[in-house]
Amino acid sequence: MSDVYLWKGKNPRGRSVKGEMTAETPEQVRNMLVRRKITPGRIKKKPKDLFENIKFFQPKVKDSDVIIFARQFSTMIDAGLPLLQCLEILQAQQENPTFKKHLKKIKESVESGDTFADALKKFPSDFNELFVNMIAAGEAGGILDVILSRLSAYMEKMAKLKKQVKGAMTYPIITIIVAIIVVGIILVFVIPVFEEMFASMGSALPGPTLLVVALSNFVVANIGYILGAIFGTVFVVRRFYKTKKGRILMDDLFLRLPVMGILIRKVAVAKFTRTTSTMMSSGVSILEVLDIVGRTAGNKIVEFAIQDVKAGISEGRSMADPLLESGVFPSMVCSMIAVGESTGALDTMMEKIADFYDDEVDQAVKNLTDMIEPFMLVFLGVVVGGLVIAMYLPIFSMAGGIG
Repeated sequence: MSDVYLWKGKNPRGRSVKGEMTAETPEQVRNMLVRRKITPGRIKKKPKDLFENIKFFQPKVKDSDVIIFARQFSTMIDAGLPLLQCLEILQAQQENPTFKKHLKKIKESVESGDTFADALKKFPSDFNELFVNMIAAGEAGGILDVILSRLSAYMEKMAKLKKQVKGAMTYPIITIIVAIIVVGIILVFVIPVFEEMFASMGSALPGPTLLVVALSNFVVANIGYILGAIFGTVFVVRRFYKTKKGRILMDDLFLRLPVMGILIRKVAVAKFTRTTSTMMSSGVSILEVLDIVGRTAGNKIVEFAIQDVKAGISEGRSMADPLLESGVFPSMVCSMIAVGESTGALDTMMEKIADFYDDEVDQAVKNLTDMIEPFMLVFLGVVVGGLVIAMYLPIFSMAGGIG
């Protein structure tokens, strides 16, 4: 049975190197190091991880792990290394323990006679449908290095797109949460102190102060119900979104939002065209491409539009007409796709559209941020500033009376 060994040694230049290697005995590790022209030093079995069988404690496989894996794999295949040796090297140098374990099982599956694509299919959380299908096309066509290079480039661009959208959403969400927490602290802890101070003075309070005090008393008396209502609403909305009807209604609503809807549409166009271009240029059939792209669209309305395109192509129609009829994709995109179909260069045209919409997403994110920033500043200023002013009005009144 194979074990993981930690080793230290010196390379031909005399520099200290270390790493991990899977082998049956320390002697086997020593022999493999000698073949790599490394002078072996200390070799010991890697200690067992107490939590290795508890999924909760294991790190997740990130997109960056898979991107680096695809990029390095492509380079090794292009250099003429056998598939199994590539997997062995990549497994040995992998730092993510979860991904390392998966690569070991993939290597064992390939050794037992499975194709590389079938071995990857056993880990859908790491390698999605698109990845597996493109690898299968690469194996069938003997261009696995080219496919892996395209995959890594595609995934890098998709990761950048995802990061842009996350960045646009993170700022307003964090700002709103901080504002709610600050207002809650003021209402629950600060204003009751001022109320006691004002009560001891015995003077009449201004209208804004009375309103804020009444709001504070209401929040303090019903804090449990308010928190329950907030968490309950979030829970109900999330459950509703998981239903088929709820997903359709909310995805349609997202597309109709004034600024956010424009951003979602542009992201959908960029993702659709980039994925279609990458898969078509790798030899995957257009119907299979549309099937995969539709399932990974992330929005039900966009998914339905792509399904209509697939049905139209099956009936002998072009791709551009059903896309235009859906109302989801801009007419300019549909016109460019029609040109690509008529010239027989659809994959190239799709790539050009994707490059264009990557820049459009950049601009949409900037527009969203520019619009949200002043709104958030005004919101914080009015709400927090209003509370503070309301509580200091009696003090200003008393100071005026004394004067």
